[in-house]
Amino acid sequence: MIKKHGLNLGITRVDNYIFVELKAIGRLSHEDYQTLTPMLESAIAGIEQPKINMLIDATQFEGWELRALWDDFKLGLKHGREFQKLAIVGNKKWMPFATKLGSWFIAGEAKHFDELTDAIVWLNKK
Repeated sequence: MIKKHGLNLGITRVDNYIFVELKAIGRLSHEDYQTLTPMLESAIAGIEQPKINMLIDATQFEGWELRALWDDFKLGLKHGREFQKLAIVGNKKWMPFATKLGSWFIAGEAKHFDELTDAIVWLNKK
């Protein structure tokens, strides 16, 4: 049996709005963050005062290995002030709590959604 895991990072455009889209798959490892962190930092490098809207699709997310959880925490501390809106989509019972906890580490708003469409509408509101 193949156990797929990792992070997909991309830039998404809906109408005139652009946001960073991250899809978390499976149980994330330290190696996943070793790949993601330079890509995210490269995407925002050179922007004087980045204001990022991000969509995290966690519908296939199963959790973190302990070291990966620490990597996620460090990433939030380092770049949290750059996030204007963070929408997390997923259906696990603990996700609303995790979203609330994560909102403490970003400058903007974080919100949990059960449906992808609702998250995109919220991200696109001024």
